[in-house]
Amino acid sequence: MSSKLIGVGVGPGDPELVTVKGVNALRAAEVVVVPVMDTGERGRAEATVLHYVPEEKVLRVVFALNERSDRGLREAAWDAAGARVADLLGRHATVAFATIGDPNVYSTFTYLAHTIGELVPGTVVETVPGITAMQDLAARSGAVLTEGTEPLTLVPVTAGAAVLKDALNGPGTVVAYKFGRQAREVAEALRDSGRIDDAVWGSALGLEDESIRPAGELDGEPLPYLSTLIAPARRDGKRGGKL
Repeated sequence: MSSKLIGVGVGPGDPELVTVKGVNALRAAEVVVVPVMDTGERGRAEATVLHYVPEEKVLRVVFALNERSDRGLREAAWDAAGARVADLLGRHATVAFATIGDPNVYSTFTYLAHTIGELVPGTVVETVPGITAMQDLAARSGAVLTEGTEPLTLVPVTAGAAVLKDALNGPGTVVAYKFGRQAREVAEALRDSGRIDDAVWGSALGLEDESIRPAGELDGEPLPYLSTLIAPARRDGKRGGKL
């Protein structure tokens, strides 16, 4: 019988935002893998998982989570992590992989699943959706993500500030992920597009050091890597104006 690998989205950090299905999947798995950086500190996914499963069931696997300049190093880290998980699948019927946010949205799980497909053909791969940072920030700040026919654009600022500028010149709401190191460029793009007044940013959502502030307060200082920005669509304030 084929082993099963399940990517479980555990949300942006608040343990209460893990879905019931996610909790059940974590508890039913024989082992729960959590991604960590080689620096060894406890990651957000691990901290969330430990609210629901015992520590002895959790296995840390090192990923090059922030490595972007050295592709060779990144590929080697994926290969090593994949080999570790492949070994687990050879000994366990079900292995869960916990990822912050959603496993199908800019997630390390995507690369792991691809690697396992090559290393352990026949492995059943499933995902359990999780609450995303943009949903949590919208709820905590009161920002409405979409109305009527408005589009929603999600941009990782690691792709460059030009991608964000193009999105901000469009008609809908723009969400930016991973922009902390480029906070100055993001603030400039918001001001140039005339969309800074309604925009909001947040980091460490649901955690003790949570910060949610108007984007107009961005002063160019670097922010946490996992900061999230919402720039709502331009609206006239009328109910149903975009229908």
